[in-house]
Amino acid sequence: MREPREIATGIIANVETVIVGKPQEVQLSVIGLLCQGHILIEDVPGVGKTMLARSIARSTGCTFKRIQFTPDTLPSDITGVSIYNQRTSDFEFRPGPIMSQIVLADEINRATPKTQSALLEAMEERQVTVDGVTRPVPQPFLVMATENPVEYEGTFPLPEAQLDRFLLRVHLGYPAHGDEVTIIEQQQRAHPITALEQVTDADEITTVQDAVKEIYVDSLVKHYVVALAESTREHEAVHLGASPRGSLALFRAGQARALLDGRDFALPDDVKEIAYAALRHRILLNAAARVKGITTWDVVSDCLDRVPIPSARSRSGSR
Repeated sequence: MREPREIATGIIANVETVIVGKPQEVQLSVIGLLCQGHILIEDVPGVGKTMLARSIARSTGCTFKRIQFTPDTLPSDITGVSIYNQRTSDFEFRPGPIMSQIVLADEINRATPKTQSALLEAMEERQVTVDGVTRPVPQPFLVMATENPVEYEGTFPLPEAQLDRFLLRVHLGYPAHGDEVTIIEQQQRAHPITALEQVTDADEITTVQDAVKEIYVDSLVKHYVVALAESTREHEAVHLGASPRGSLALFRAGQARALLDGRDFALPDDVKEIAYAALRHRILLNAAARVKGITTWDVVSDCLDRVPIPSARSRSGSR
């Protein structure tokens, strides 16, 4: 059995052969998988949101399904339906695309709130209930949802309760000039994802997920995580701050960040690195802050400056 860090870094390196010039964003997405969380990718069209999800699925050998959300998408289109079989005189369950290991929920904000809510049970409880029967989703399980911020007509903004279900929010952004030239050259004859090879499997992913949970987090770092979340709630520009689920996201993602660095203990720097992706989508600004042009990025940055950084201790207790 390979080392957990070797497996995780192998996935990242493989995905980066397709997603050019976005190492931090790729790392955040893989961290979401390692933490058994879900990823929300918000960005303009054509920057590689779908390719990122497909690349992770191909690299891990996990089953992959794509759901294209539209205003007429129904909850049963996601979860599946029970169909009566006249031959057996019984109902048979036809699983929907949510019963896959990696699910791409494309343009999730185009679906109605009722359809969006069909994802909540699967994302939070890792199960779906159809006609009173509850079925577990396969493991590992990762939902990568995309939304387009520039198209508002015919969209339904995600409510705060659903945003909170996502472990991290990732912004890909436009590539740098040199990276965009590389993308053009790579795709001159064929898309690089067609040649992307599998570098691990579901069993190894589960092993790495278990290893992440064993990363030591000192009580000082735990208090730092909670203090950051509390700071967002008490900030003068914030109407609604990060929930306890946000603290858990910081805690778990910090563990995964430490594993990627080859450590068996987490540092405050791991928490700081992940803070923007873990907290920004959990913050709702008040009216005065929006008028002044204050952003959630500004709030998280301010909170990181305000909360004192503790001295980290390793598992043995030394500083």
